[in-house]
Amino acid sequence: MNDRGKKKSDELRPEYDFDYSKAVRGKYYKRLLEEGSNVVVLDPDISKAFHDSASVNEALRGLLDLTHSTQRLTRRTSGRSQP
Repeated sequence: MNDRGKKKSDELRPEYDFDYSKAVRGKYYKRLLEEGSNVVVLDPDISKAFHDSASVNEALRGLLDLTHSTQRLTRRTSGRSQP
C-alpha cells in the first residue's frame, strides 16, 4: 500500500493500453539498415572505462589524431623498402 492507503496496481492505466495484436516486429529494421544509426553498443568491459558519450568521443578523437600523425611518419615515397 502506498502512503494514501490505496493498493498499488500492476496494471497499466487505460490510456496506456497497447494492442499487441497490431504490433509489427522489426517495423523499422530496413530503414535503419538503409539510413544507418548513431547507436553503438559497447562491450561491458569497455563501457566501464567511459562514464558518458563525451568521454568516448574524446578518446576516439585522440585515437584518430594519433593515427593521422603516425601515418605521415611511416609513409614511404616509393612504396618499397630500400636495400
